[in-house]
Amino acid sequence: MSTDTNADADDESTSKCGASITTETKTETSSGSKCGASSSDSSNDSDSKCGASSSSSSSSSSGSKCGASSSDDDSSSNEQEVGAKVDDFDADPGQLTAVGLGPGHAEGMTERAKNALLDADHIVGYTTYIELIPDEITEQADDIYDTPMCGEVSRTEESIDRTLAGNDVAIVGSGDPNVYALAGLALEILESKGATASMVDFEVIPGVPAAQSCAARLGAPLVNDTVSVSLSDHLVPMPEIESRLHSVASENFTITIYNPWSRKRRENFQKCCEILLTHRDKETPVGIVHGAGREDEQVMITELAELEELGESEIIDMTTTIVVGTEDTYVWDDRMVTPRGYETKYDY
Repeated sequence: MSTDTNADADDESTSKCGASITTETKTETSSGSKCGASSSDSSNDSDSKCGASSSSSSSSSSGSKCGASSSDDDSSSNEQEVGAKVDDFDADPGQLTAVGLGPGHAEGMTERAKNALLDADHIVGYTTYIELIPDEITEQADDIYDTPMCGEVSRTEESIDRTLAGNDVAIVGSGDPNVYALAGLALEILESKGATASMVDFEVIPGVPAAQSCAARLGAPLVNDTVSVSLSDHLVPMPEIESRLHSVASENFTITIYNPWSRKRRENFQKCCEILLTHRDKETPVGIVHGAGREDEQVMITELAELEELGESEIIDMTTTIVVGTEDTYVWDDRMVTPRGYETKYDY
């Protein structure tokens, strides 16, 4: 599957997407901005692929992965401030679409999502998510741009700069763009650049969120009031996450836990289990789904008392979603069931 395409065969020294660049030679390899803002650098494919300035020149497709100014060659692991502004682009803006891929297999994508990707000139996303897109879709795109983990800001700005340069761009994510994803960040960066959502015809294409795709594998655990909490403290401090866990665990919500475990977050998971046991019975049913809809999918139903020790097992990692039942949730025929309340109104 293709990733960042270079322009070795392209003898044009202007931006691939339309904005002016000040270099005078026409023999550079994928130099300057690939998508539209002014650039005076002449290094080979080390500038921003989308248009803001970068002084890094030591790696292929490195520098600022998004258009933010950068002098560090650690690429997308270090997020930088927004670079190019809307006035740096000469073209009429294209369309920017945030597309939810759903659980991770082609059958789980909506037709609307597939059509949006087929209509896009450029597709931008986290490398793992790009690899989930069927080849027949990626092969028709003019360009595919991906970044590794922790490149959220960079690839979102990249997608925006490419759009401002006149391309129709799809930025993709698993699940739904409004669930721990990049739809909100895209709007924030658009605003910071002096652009508007209507200027680039911004649209969100919903996808099936992890909570729903995982619940479907567990039975019917989410049919009453429910809430989701992410254990990632990359953007939200852990004390705030703990406070939220106490609040929701003390009420009779079903709780969906995202981002439960990583090597850097063992203590977060352990603390979560401790808080849940403070408020919930140790026999509370818990559903665990690893890699829903993917080749390595695993499904397990256990009890809350057993959850913490599973943190060291392969079933719980960043692709896992955990569903913690309520005081009413029970397990029947290997399915989690959370009653909606029909039994209080009807005879059946």
